[in-house]
Amino acid sequence: MQSITRWINGPTPEEKVRAWKSKLRQEERGLDREIANLDRATAKSKAELKALAKRNDAKSARILAKELVRAKHQRDRLISSKARMGSIQMQLQHQLSMVKVTGAFQKSSEIMKTTNQLVKLPQLSATMREMSMEMTKSGIMSEMMEETLDTIDDDEIEEEADAEVEKVLFELTDGKLGQAGKVGGELPVKEEDEQEAAEMQKMQREMQDLLSS
Repeated sequence: MQSITRWINGPTPEEKVRAWKSKLRQEERGLDREIANLDRATAKSKAELKALAKRNDAKSARILAKELVRAKHQRDRLISSKARMGSIQMQLQHQLSMVKVTGAFQKSSEIMKTTNQLVKLPQLSATMREMSMEMTKSGIMSEMMEETLDTIDDDEIEEEADAEVEKVLFELTDGKLGQAGKVGGELPVKEEDEQEAAEMQKMQREMQDLLSS
């Protein structure tokens, strides 16, 4: 009798939430592996950067330093994506509690918003699109996902990386390459530090908002 009811009505809310959370945890493990790979590659690149500095190969060192900046951007996005997946899991658990009261899932703007953000990350796009369709059928979501994938823009890297490149080169080569506080004499130390601090505070607020939602 139970199998007939399940065939007619489909999975129970508990089964749906369990399946969604399982998919999210699997994707989290995948991001953990990618972060670990980035960390290993970054460690090797830092060692190579110091070797280039000893050979006074400033051109190659600068190219490698920009790759380190790109890796840092990617790592930050992966960390943020993990936090967002954790937020969705908490929201799904809340949905399950509401089902016991109302008898059905409720539309969630928070889950919809966070899923829209995750679907733009190439590594998660397929899984999040599949989940969004399932959640739409279950009444949790009502809007289509955004189509634009979240890739690291080369122009953005070029615009933002120069100051960080100088800093990376200076720190990793013990002052042999790069400048501690400016690029071409244009960016003072104080201004760079203030910009970095403001960006870090912004990221911290966004992470706190995600974890508290």
